[in-house]
Amino acid sequence: MRFEATPLACGRAGGAPLVLDDPLSFWGGVDASTGVIIDVHHPQIGARLAGRTLVMPTGRGSSSSSSVLAELIRHRAGPAAIVLARPDPIIAIGSFVAAELYGITIPVVSVAPDAYRACVSARHVKVEVDNVHAAIMTSE
Repeated sequence: MRFEATPLACGRAGGAPLVLDDPLSFWGGVDASTGVIIDVHHPQIGARLAGRTLVMPTGRGSSSSSSVLAELIRHRAGPAAIVLARPDPIIAIGSFVAAELYGITIPVVSVAPDAYRACVSARHVKVEVDNVHAAIMTSE
């Protein structure tokens, strides 16, 4: 299925979804070199972000999360794309920084509730964002 999305950061990528039950703070919640969730209070502790489409309600935490996300991207340990239920400018900034400093882009979008539910149950989620349009494509 194809859904329109609200663009937060440009790029085109996809992967198997990693659906998080709770928001994630990249600062202190993820190992920046391995991409493993290390927050002992997070339901998905131990999950690996690399190459996955990260699907979560929103980010959590300080503005430092953007720098950790940029480092995850630099180490190729970050998600391929990020889909949020609510916009989070801190996460978008992390993607912008990685694109500017390292030339690596990951698309970031926020989506309506029906599209979010489709991502949660999908086997693959692709995100496409350019300067004008944003969309996600899910496959069962």
